[in-house]
Amino acid sequence: MRLLVLSLLMVLPRCSFAADKPNILIAISDDQSFGHASAYGCTFINTPAFDKVAKEGILFTNAYAASPGCSPCRAALLTGRHIWQIEHAGTHASSFPAKYRAYPEVLGENGYWVGYTGKGWGPGNFKVDGRIENPAGPAFSSKKTKAPHSGISSTDYSANFADFLKQKPADQPFCFWYGGHEPHRGFEQGAGLKAGKKLEDAQVPGFLPDRPEIRSDLLDYAVEIEWFDRHLGQIIEQLEAAGELENTLLIVTSDNGMSFPRAKANCYDAGIHMPLAMRWGGINPPGRTCDALVGFVDLTRTIYEVTGVTHPSEDYPLAGHSLQDIFQSATSNASDAKRTAVYSGRERHSSSRYQNLAYPQRSIRSGDYLLIKNFRPERWPAGPGQKLMKNGEPGPLHDGYHDIDACPSLTYLIAQRDDPELGKYFHWAIDHRPQIELFNLQTDPDCLNNLAGTEENSATEIQLTTQLQNYLNETGDPRELNGGDIFETYPRYSSIREFPKPETR
Repeated sequence: MRLLVLSLLMVLPRCSFAADKPNILIAISDDQSFGHASAYGCTFINTPAFDKVAKEGILFTNAYAASPGCSPCRAALLTGRHIWQIEHAGTHASSFPAKYRAYPEVLGENGYWVGYTGKGWGPGNFKVDGRIENPAGPAFSSKKTKAPHSGISSTDYSANFADFLKQKPADQPFCFWYGGHEPHRGFEQGAGLKAGKKLEDAQVPGFLPDRPEIRSDLLDYAVEIEWFDRHLGQIIEQLEAAGELENTLLIVTSDNGMSFPRAKANCYDAGIHMPLAMRWGGINPPGRTCDALVGFVDLTRTIYEVTGVTHPSEDYPLAGHSLQDIFQSATSNASDAKRTAVYSGRERHSSSRYQNLAYPQRSIRSGDYLLIKNFRPERWPAGPGQKLMKNGEPGPLHDGYHDIDACPSLTYLIAQRDDPELGKYFHWAIDHRPQIELFNLQTDPDCLNNLAGTEENSATEIQLTTQLQNYLNETGDPRELNGGDIFETYPRYSSIREFPKPETR
């Protein structure tokens, strides 16, 4: 009886404390660049669910991912810390140290019903560092459906969310992570055309050639975004039916840019500039567009602030700024002093170089400009192009650009690499890059005209380089402090390829 009384004393305050807390629901697609939603005016992708969130909430135009790769970006979002502040979790397909607390587990300890469906944190091995479940929470992914195209996951995301809601205790708020596997490669080739889309409708970015092969690949990409959005719409309908929508902070975004050459796995705008719409019941004035600079670590801080849950670690504090004031404001807050810059970074992506060496990058977006620092410019940004076969002999040339996902667009660029007109697209994606790159995103959103080293932009380059270096030093980035070779030692738990030893490491 004494133990029962003690148990009740522990449980009852938690339940009453949790009952009036807002729900948290993040919907995060896999490899979707900014602008690729109809709310942004995109004409070849139809996203009514994303548009609904934007119309009833806030549409953000300057949201930036923590990294242009999935597992490090998701780890940064889950912990609220930059990728260079979370050791192994800041690189691809490594591990996730338990000392860096993920917000779902913290909310779970504070009265929240927690779960995820689809893709949580990954790829990687979270168990080797003391975790017993995915940092996104307990999995709800048993419900399956018939996918309309190969390449689309059979996970029935919305049915799994219904299962999650059904199991939720009535007196608990919830924290849910809807992680779509779409539009990650590979796509069913020709799926867009099969779905009735037309080649002429595709909008081709400037870093890719405007050719039918590229347009068709973009239509296939569009079909997968629409599948993710369809399930988002069904989830929203369930929230409305359950009477939970108005008390839910709904965040819809993606983890990194589109899986095309010079986008994903690059700190160019197409790799880190993300779609973002947020809705929070009656808290936010509806139908606003916000041009404030937002980083993913800001989303994490926001979740802690709106739930009233204290982040548990003084040793590993949150890095971002809460967006709660934006919800309660009628303006965009673009001129807010704490939102003058956002930072992103990249370490190892795929197994693409000798001994899994990374192509380390850090970037700062401020004002109209994006500045990128390439810490090892002697390395090939997409990989050296040639790997070793199983017998140890060098394989074919141009078969080892594994920091670009295998796709028809890459195949086309390789085939046209010597073409006088089209060869430049291949070289933009493959060639060595200088240590500093600077782009004016207002005049050059495709990041093709490097302004670094030009006299007329020297003041901007110096200012942003200094600001980036200072911030990296303040936040303890090993790349800036001592070269960052520690990043090269973190094990990779996914497949590993062999490459010829380079002349310089």
